[in-house]
Amino acid sequence: MLLKLVTLFFLLLVHYAMGEETCLGFVPMKMRAETISLVDYGGVGDGQTLNTKAFKEAIYRIEHLNRPGGTLLYVPAGVWLTGPFNLTSHMTLFLAKGAVIKATQDAASWPLIDPLPSYGRGREKPGGRFSSLIHGDGLNDVIITGENGTIDGQGDVWWNMWRQGTLPFTRPHLLEFMHTSEIIISNVVLQNSPFWNMHPVYCSNVVINNVTILAPRDSPNTDGIDPDSSSNICIEDNYISTGDDLVAVKSGWDEYGIAYGRPSSGITIRRLTGSSPFAGVAVGSETSGGVENVSIEHITLDNTGIGIHIKTNEGRGGYIRNITVTNVNMHVVRMGIKIAGDVGDHPDEKFDPKAVPVVDGLTLKGIWGDNVQMPGLIHGLKSSSFTRICLYDIKFEIVGGREVPWKCADVSGSASDVEPLACTELASPYGPNFCANAV
Repeated sequence: MLLKLVTLFFLLLVHYAMGEETCLGFVPMKMRAETISLVDYGGVGDGQTLNTKAFKEAIYRIEHLNRPGGTLLYVPAGVWLTGPFNLTSHMTLFLAKGAVIKATQDAASWPLIDPLPSYGRGREKPGGRFSSLIHGDGLNDVIITGENGTIDGQGDVWWNMWRQGTLPFTRPHLLEFMHTSEIIISNVVLQNSPFWNMHPVYCSNVVINNVTILAPRDSPNTDGIDPDSSSNICIEDNYISTGDDLVAVKSGWDEYGIAYGRPSSGITIRRLTGSSPFAGVAVGSETSGGVENVSIEHITLDNTGIGIHIKTNEGRGGYIRNITVTNVNMHVVRMGIKIAGDVGDHPDEKFDPKAVPVVDGLTLKGIWGDNVQMPGLIHGLKSSSFTRICLYDIKFEIVGGREVPWKCADVSGSASDVEPLACTELASPYGPNFCANAV
């Protein structure tokens, strides 16, 4: 086991030696003092035996013995059917090669938990929400890693309830951490999540790298990674192909997010590859607590709805500021860039339509695309114009060589070296060198 963890650490060092920026050392990969196996607690990996009790008993043992240095829970090769379970602090969940943690499709056995305070209700339905398959609340020092084992949400039963309008409460995530710090998720495969795949909310110091996330293209709302009201997040070297946004940065929903007041900040998203009918990387639309200081770089997208989507709405409040997007390659996209103030719904009728968001200081540089249907749309709000929007070195090859213009309104900033030619609203009031200085 020690050798396996050393190997993972060595792979990170390879990136560092090649001169690539990495999250190395941002959250240390802990070598646990003790290893236990799920088999020791009655686990049976035959794909039919329910292992919820085995997972809970093993994690109870980790929590209550509280070994100095923590404990690693080893999941051997096999298919381990289970209902939802909670992790604990100072533990590593390690999936061996060929290990599959598979969610039960018995929806009645999934517990309900309270709605998030920054949302005020379940995201899809009023009231509570179903717990994620793997959940953690108020923890510190948690690692999920392995030899590319799989966590399978078997989400089709949930997707069908959504399509048929029979959901009683909001669907579960595959992984969710709340109020947790020092998290590493690496070298695992997530697939077929009932709802969003990975949701760190009210968290800090999180590394998500070398993860593969898969769901059918028509699976509803299967976002890949959604950091939410969280800080110091590093998302790198991941492959995601799902039915919704690959990565979406959030911070709460309308009046509830405004009242909770916890922003998302200090977020790095880099070396992401993937495909989606919706966005490659999104900010929003739930941004009521504010989103700032986000770096998005070295992104490769294929067959995607919108390459980069920054989205908010009247009633959201909050802010989106200091967002930098660089080195993005797109192939076959409906729209290259969309920055819009009329996206997303509301939790109830209590939202304040006068709570308008502030969108300021967005820099998008070094973005290229071919087989693009529309280059971009930037629509601010009449009551809150989007300001200091910088487009620089952006080239989209439009399908069929057509002349398709950008669409802009209620926005100011600058555009330089942009093809097709950017909208006149970005004729900079800040001077001809504004974009160059911004990047």
